[in-house]
Amino acid sequence: MAVTIRYYNKDSQSHTMKVSMDGNSKEVQFDASKTSSTTVQGSGTKCVIESKCGKVEVKDGQNIEIKDGCVKVN
Repeated sequence: MAVTIRYYNKDSQSHTMKVSMDGNSKEVQFDASKTSSTTVQGSGTKCVIESKCGKVEVKDGQNIEIKDGCVKVN
């Protein structure tokens, strides 16, 4: 099982954020000015991304947008 996060980073810099799933956490890099996806391995169907603006829960396959270092689910 894994959670795939599709993201659009509007910022001109990459961001490394803490992503938690099933009590485990890892650092995930979101590349600058890019639309892409990243997969978080684990046994759940959702994860929590921690940005400078707080924590956001993301379900498998959801799209997120990153602007000014903050995460918003679309």
